[in-house]
Amino acid sequence: MNNKEILAKKLNIKVSQVEAVLKLLSEGSTIPFIARYRKEVTNSLDEEQIRVIEKEYEYLENLSKRKEDVIRLIEEKDLMTDELRNNINACLKLSEVEDLYRPFKEKKKTKASEAIKLGLEPLAKMMMSFPINGSIESLTSNFNMDSNEAITGAKYIISEWISDNAYYRKYIKNEIMHNGFICSKIKKNAIDEKKTYEMYYDLKESIHYAKHYRILAMNRGEDENILSVSIEFDKDKILTYLETKIIKNPNSFVVSYVKEAILDSLKRLIYPSIEREIRATLTTEAEEKAIVTFQDNLEHLLLTKPIKNKVVLGFDPAFRTGCKLAVLNPYGEVLEISTIYPHEPKNEVEKSAKMLTDLINKYHIDIIAIGNGTASRESEAFVAKTIKGSNVLYNLVSEAGASVYSASPLAISEFPNLTVEKRSAISIGRRIQDPLSELVKIDPQSIGVGEYQHDVNQKELKNALSFTVSKIVNEVGVNVNTASASILSYISGLTKKCINSLLDFRKKKAFTNREEFLKLSGFTPKIYEQAVGFLRINDGDNPLDKTRIHPESYELTKSIMKELNFDESLIGSVKAKEILNNVDVNNLAIKLSSDVYTIKDILEELKTPGIDYRDSLDDVILKSDILTIDDLKVGMELQGTVRNVLSFGAFIDIGLHNDGLVHISKMSKDFVKNPMDIVKVGDIVTCYVDSIDKDKEKVSLSLIR
Repeated sequence: MNNKEILAKKLNIKVSQVEAVLKLLSEGSTIPFIARYRKEVTNSLDEEQIRVIEKEYEYLENLSKRKEDVIRLIEEKDLMTDELRNNINACLKLSEVEDLYRPFKEKKKTKASEAIKLGLEPLAKMMMSFPINGSIESLTSNFNMDSNEAITGAKYIISEWISDNAYYRKYIKNEIMHNGFICSKIKKNAIDEKKTYEMYYDLKESIHYAKHYRILAMNRGEDENILSVSIEFDKDKILTYLETKIIKNPNSFVVSYVKEAILDSLKRLIYPSIEREIRATLTTEAEEKAIVTFQDNLEHLLLTKPIKNKVVLGFDPAFRTGCKLAVLNPYGEVLEISTIYPHEPKNEVEKSAKMLTDLINKYHIDIIAIGNGTASRESEAFVAKTIKGSNVLYNLVSEAGASVYSASPLAISEFPNLTVEKRSAISIGRRIQDPLSELVKIDPQSIGVGEYQHDVNQKELKNALSFTVSKIVNEVGVNVNTASASILSYISGLTKKCINSLLDFRKKKAFTNREEFLKLSGFTPKIYEQAVGFLRINDGDNPLDKTRIHPESYELTKSIMKELNFDESLIGSVKAKEILNNVDVNNLAIKLSSDVYTIKDILEELKTPGIDYRDSLDDVILKSDILTIDDLKVGMELQGTVRNVLSFGAFIDIGLHNDGLVHISKMSKDFVKNPMDIVKVGDIVTCYVDSIDKDKEKVSLSLIR
């Protein structure tokens, strides 16, 4: 099979789909564009599938190149056989190729290479023939050295031969992976002040079933010199296997020496390298799963439903330096900035309450967004008391990454005359108005909705999170007349030059149609093709410009409207749904010589032009009063917002200082393999108090009534 066939089989899709994706990518198409506007070519593959094809094909191509190199290097030594060539070509992993190449690789100075220099390779070969007649003395008599010295050198050579055998290594690796254990113990004299690694002080877990978050925790504990981590397995079983495979004649007088060589090979050469490989494999797999968890959490956070058409006050809590307040109009524009000191050390409670009340009355504030960092619960209590009896509501908003943004060049350029804390208050307020538009200003790695994010490959994490942000931004789309440079940077195909051109044009006048993009500097026909469908103009000349319909399909759209007697004035109306819901898409596709995928998408856009996917999600929970741990009772029913999902459960904000934890075992009456199957970041859930620890201020929750 060629690489495309291998990939198609692995992903359970058609070879033609793989070929179509690779062709489009080679032509400069982006993943969001392919997923949205080339469904008829790929048979409707989504962004995730397309990205996997891109990554996996690159790996297979690198694998093929390495196979070619290895075959060439072995051929240059005149040692290639048909069997070896076939085995190399059959490899599906780089590690398998390297194992086959190991015996032919130029080695650094080893005990075996030194013995070979002394001319002991013939002795090693004679020993491996397992002779019956004669003695070890007779075998070594032809070598000009002490008999014991010759035997020792020959054993080193045999040890290396065994270690270089790809089939032995494959068996041993599989045996350890399926039947071995990864173990951690606390190091002697290690200091773990907060008992962070307490559960790992004496842990033994099957490698085959090891949880990825435990692997990462062990790695971190090892790096911090608190834990020692090792691999345990049945060494006797492996030793017996090798002896059975290697010793051809158990009656030979060299058996005891060969057994010593086998044991030496295992202890000195095979076990250390295979244990390193297994630890590396476990770490790579654990990192991949942790990155996927981060991606999933980030995706659902970015898709948090925006609160539209509300005047919001961003509230950045603090003690000594005071709480920074930012009043924002419904479009996120700053109306006023202020600072109050309701907490220690100043304790200006009454003055602060008056200032807050005055701002509420002056600007008719609807919602107060309180950052959930330092002094957040004290600020919540202050706000709840101040707004009591009014129609104002509040919400605790995640501050993760707000400080990073506030000190960034982007924030400085946006608000050059404000302090970091005041910029942070603006960011907190905007996060509740339009989470996506605000969060794209922050490095995704700083948003803090993952697990062990600092323990994984940072380059892989960055690439994965950037892909997730790009996917969501393009799914939602942007209003080109209001979109920030930050969110435009994630739009399919747009370069920095294009973004600057858009912003410069917009300073002079609003865009009125998509064709204007083609007049801008940097907008090549290819960039226009890739980006235009994700850039919308809400009040332009052409009603289709506010939809996700690509300009390349405008003529088809007009033909559809003509065929259905559908006037453009009906776009987005109740009448549109009545007409379009009853259309026979297949017949229409045949009649207009088009494809079903494109026509379906066009009909959806005519019904609900430029619909925001987020509008169908759960509303953000807004509160008017606080909840304390003393208010709770076991079994109490609560509404909460999922803040983070990890492999062992989820943290839910129920209004306390600390989020409550729902362990994976408390998520369903049925077995739950992955908490992501039950809840997502941003979900509004009904939960029940399972247990309360007032001393530690911790609450355990359950999703099971």
